[in-house]
Amino acid sequence: MSYTITDKIAVVTGAGRGIGKAIAEMLAANGAHVICVSKSPESCGAVAEGINANGGKAKAVAVDVSDGPAVKQVCEELLNEFGTIDILVNNAGITRDGLLFRMSEDDWSSVINTNLSSCFYWTKGLARPMTRKRWGRIVNITSVSGIAGNAGQINYAAAKAGMIGFTKSVAREFASRSVTCNAVAPGFITTDMTASFVENASEAILANIPLKKFGEAADIANIVTYLCSEESKYVTGQVFTIDGGMVM
Repeated sequence: MSYTITDKIAVVTGAGRGIGKAIAEMLAANGAHVICVSKSPESCGAVAEGINANGGKAKAVAVDVSDGPAVKQVCEELLNEFGTIDILVNNAGITRDGLLFRMSEDDWSSVINTNLSSCFYWTKGLARPMTRKRWGRIVNITSVSGIAGNAGQINYAAAKAGMIGFTKSVAREFASRSVTCNAVAPGFITTDMTASFVENASEAILANIPLKKFGEAADIANIVTYLCSEESKYVTGQVFTIDGGMVM
């Protein structure tokens, strides 16, 4: 199914690989002009080049999403170039796993800043023209860890839970301006980052997934594309778990 996002300008953070790459490619396939953001110019550049080579429209922007002043500058540059950004997908994220007593302050702050604070920076930097235009879509990629928690991921789960509260609050603030904000919470998804883990996954993990299989990046990209489209105009403040039924 195709969705109505033709000629919309979309920013996707963490677009250099995995879920972000799949989202960027699917938005482009549905007609959006996608700005692919990642810390690595090589990774986001390769994704943008691939989209353009396939007849889509894309541009690469390399920036550290945890750097507030740098993100502010990029947002200003994008608004000067495009006038408005219609779609924002906050997908960038990192992990620094470890038990609480062994976790350093740097491991805590780096995950919070990259996964959660970045949502604040990008939304604040890009959403005002959406509210003036009375059309906008914001989608935050959280995690089932932010709903159920996960031992060894105190920082990650806290950041992802924070994204859910952020999503619901932004949805309430922007609703009167017809700007929606939703969250998608993936479960175990097969990507290049998780390939080795998935390959060696224990039966105990699969036993907790009713569908008895891992998801694919396209499963996340599909619902994100819907939430970025005109067809989702009456959906806001929601959290969609895409996890094979793991969290019910």
